[in-house]
Amino acid sequence: MSKGLLIVVSGPSGTGKGTVCDAWRKIAKNLGYSVSATTRQPRAGEVDGVNYYFHTKEEFEKMIANDELLEWAEVYGNYYGTPLKKIQEKLAAGEDILLEIDTQGAMKVKAKVPEGLFIYLIPPSLAELEKRIRGRGSETEESLARRLGAAREEIEIGKQYGYVVVNDEVENAVATIESIRIAEHCAVSRNIDVLDELKK
Repeated sequence: MSKGLLIVVSGPSGTGKGTVCDAWRKIAKNLGYSVSATTRQPRAGEVDGVNYYFHTKEEFEKMIANDELLEWAEVYGNYYGTPLKKIQEKLAAGEDILLEIDTQGAMKVKAKVPEGLFIYLIPPSLAELEKRIRGRGSETEESLARRLGAAREEIEIGKQYGYVVVNDEVENAVATIESIRIAEHCAVSRNIDVLDELKK
């Protein structure tokens, strides 16, 4: 049985990562989603192991010390991270795992799992990105300018990914990402054992 792919999808805020990844998960077979760990309190209706793995601060810091996380960050006084063991188990079972994370987290993952599939999602243009962010109606001019500035910096980091996909239409972006996944499973580097077995 072939090992699963660790697939990381990132992109500037407002690009539509969540929308694209949700749509992809609905049509993709054998694509699991990584459940994050956190120290924040569960919200009403949230289930441990489904929405998040909920931990105390002490438990989380022990996980950091024991190198049990692919990546982690502290956000507004709470820890968030990606548990390594759960992902390793799913990958070993042949399941592809999707991580929808920011570029900072993605670079940490790439350092630990360089053979992962890294896809950078971009808008058709910065003008379109600005239009999408304005469409949310939740940004001041100052925060909008800050987001667009951050997007320019992030796009430079995007050069370190394996693939770039333009989110012009959600369906198109999903089809492209799924095509990349299929092609990656056919890569010679991922099928050396298959070729060796064929020679016997």
